Amino acid sequence: MRDRGADDIPIGRAPDGRRQALVKLLWIGIWLLYLGAPVSDLTGGGHSAAVTAAAAAGLTVFVVTYLTLVFFRTNTPPRPERWIYRVLAGLAALSVLLSATLGASWLVLFVYVTVACGATLPPARSRWAVPGVTALLAGVGAWVDSGRELYPALIIPSLLGGFAMVGIKQLISTMAELREARETVAHLATTEERLRLARDLHDLLGHSLSLITLKSELAGRMLPDRPDDAAQQVADIERVSRQALVDVREAVSGYRRPTLAAELAAARAVLASAGISARLHTVERVPGLAPIGEGALAWALREAVTNVVRHSAARTCVVALDTAGGTARLTVSDDGRGPAADHRAGNGLTGLTERLIVAGGSLRTERAGDGGFRLTATVPLDAEWVAAEAAGAAGGQG
Repeated sequence: MRDRGADDIPIGRAPDGRRQALVKLLWIGIWLLYLGAPVSDLTGGGHSAAVTAAAAAGLTVFVVTYLTLVFFRTNTPPRPERWIYRVLAGLAALSVLLSATLGASWLVLFVYVTVACGATLPPARSRWAVPGVTALLAGVGAWVDSGRELYPALIIPSLLGGFAMVGIKQLISTMAELREARETVAHLATTEERLRLARDLHDLLGHSLSLITLKSELAGRMLPDRPDDAAQQVADIERVSRQALVDVREAVSGYRRPTLAAELAAARAVLASAGISARLHTVERVPGLAPIGEGALAWALREAVTNVVRHSAARTCVVALDTAGGTARLTVSDDGRGPAADHRAGNGLTGLTERLIVAGGSLRTERAGDGGFRLTATVPLDAEWVAAEAAGAAGGQG
């Protein structure tokens, strides 16, 4: 996205700086060239000095008022101030007065009144004001233009100019909404990225720090009687710490997506270190499981095993992964003390639920049959793969 330069005029906004103001004034001032007819009438010598001076003053007031309205009041609220209606009515009255007293050359002022109505009034009201002013132009023109030559040529420009400004107003409103929507999307994207990073860091550090804590406790109990075993635990702590650092860097970079195979191996090691018997009933590969679904199940396995180690006081943990009904289902259960009656989901389960929803899946937690805790994460398999499998099965039966 390019930066806004000094010559870019923010549509519907007050100019920012003197240079933008001059550029916008130049664009508005170009259309004042159509005032050539009344100016020529003033300079042609067909009126007395007093009439010419009064007409010049009236034309000056008209032009200054018109420029002020269009320059500053293009972006109006849904209900503009009452003084705007009074000013527009004054411009219309001044146009009637000058045209009625000085002749058909001044009928062009009505075109500027319709443009001002389109620029300063809400679309719902300018749609009526523009035809109204044009009708006033037709009526005054029928009175002052005996030849019926000038005022018909002004009716179409009056309608087109007024409704063109109505269209520009709609464009301004749409652009303002798009700017607001873009800012909202950017804010939501930032918020979502923060949530993603928070989930990743919680899952990564919660798992790694739990393992480090366990191994530190083991090393402490082994000293001083079993220094070799304690040294092995310290070496494991160093390895886990280094891996945690790598994982955090990858998570911050946004490139890390865990795999089921890696998390199953890590789960076996963590459970063994905690003295919990692991029973893994899984398949080596889940056909039809998309990478985003595998990543969500891998995070679910990591969070579940971490909670088992930290909170369950279990002796056995059972991990099952299977497919049924076009979905892949991961179940992690233990025989520990289970959740309390007033248990509420923490940050880990909340973040895990969000991950699974993004992958099109769901999370269910409940008390296990033997009194422990059971976590079930489900994600859909690839729809094309499921359809192909169903077609193959139907063909085989045929």
